[in-house]
Amino acid sequence: MIRHGSKSFFAASKLLPADVRDGAFALYAFCRMSDDVVDVEGGRAGAIARLNQRLDDAYAGAPGPSPVDRALADTVRAHAIPKTLLAALLEGLSWDVDQRRYETIEALTAYAARVAGAVGAMMTALMGARSPALAARACDLGVAMQFTNIARDVGEDAQAGRLYLPLAWMREEGLDPDAFLAAPAPSPALTRVVRRLLDHADTIYRRADAGVARLPAPCRPAIGAARLIYAEIGAEVRRAGYDSVRRRARVSAARKLALAALACGRAFAPLADAQLLAAAPLAQTKFLVDAVARPEARALRAGGSPLTWIDDNWGWVWDLFQRMGQRERPARRG
Repeated sequence: MIRHGSKSFFAASKLLPADVRDGAFALYAFCRMSDDVVDVEGGRAGAIARLNQRLDDAYAGAPGPSPVDRALADTVRAHAIPKTLLAALLEGLSWDVDQRRYETIEALTAYAARVAGAVGAMMTALMGARSPALAARACDLGVAMQFTNIARDVGEDAQAGRLYLPLAWMREEGLDPDAFLAAPAPSPALTRVVRRLLDHADTIYRRADAGVARLPAPCRPAIGAARLIYAEIGAEVRRAGYDSVRRRARVSAARKLALAALACGRAFAPLADAQLLAAAPLAQTKFLVDAVARPEARALRAGGSPLTWIDDNWGWVWDLFQRMGQRERPARRG
């Protein structure tokens, strides 16, 4: 599911320690399945209710027969993943079902916190990095990535009748949101809105960097690679003159390879600004940070520390370089 659903995350995941990577696959599978169920079932509220029931069953230790549900139940138990995080993601999907639009950047951040910040928080729990500071920076990274997604997919979303750009920003530039949805087209005004969103994402990426630098050492290359690859999507949008209506930005395999190598080099660089690390969480992600920092149960996981991974499994890095050099498949959303 992750191989075909998100090439960027799949590439970066090859750098994770095995136990963290397997947990990440299980969480990703549930998130992706949930997104697909909502789309396939036409965005009906009943789909969200059924997903919440599946989540309840997994946390009760009685998952359904799907491999996704069983893997989720094992992962949340072994790593003590707070239910708040997955429930937040489903809430974000329910906002999609309701076809919500977001008047302000703050309102859009609340959405991004649920559908992406929650994923960052889940990853900190998987890695055992549960401090409030690290959880806050992980949520920052998820929010910034979601803003990059939104900037990249303006045209694709509009064709599906969806609009995620802050409505107030559009009106400030003289754009009527309904008229844009009826006939999406690039324009200088739209360029300014997309540029503003990417600039906002870049500010949040810089906050997130302070957290990546302090993750458990074996996890830094993968998370750093994901950060760089996603930011590069935004850079591609910029290079195209912010036209994400007529084209969808892509990062080549060669460029991903270079960014993965850069992430590996940065993994053991001097630590980033301590003030950025200590910055308060975004108001919209604070509930996620609180859930991670005060977990609902102690982790039951057993086995070696991820800090032993480098000596035992560095071959994964070379394998990543070889695989990323192969011909890319047709691009998919995510």
